[in-house]
Amino acid sequence: MTESSRPARKQVLLRLDPAVHDALATWAAGELRSTNAQIEYLLRRALAEAGRMPSAVRPIPRRGRPAKEPPPEAE
Repeated sequence: MTESSRPARKQVLLRLDPAVHDALATWAAGELRSTNAQIEYLLRRALAEAGRMPSAVRPIPRRGRPAKEPPPEAE
């Protein structure tokens, strides 16, 4: 499935206590994630631990540079 054929991701407005946001942002930076990605990661983890993760959920899309392909093997 190409990126253009994927359904749009849902956008939500989230109001957080500033101290909670700062803690999330610091945690996210330590794990090299955006604050938004950290929130999604934590929500997915909570759903999985509670046994409430829907079966139709796809993995979080990988961002950034694609992985390097290994060099072709010499024959």
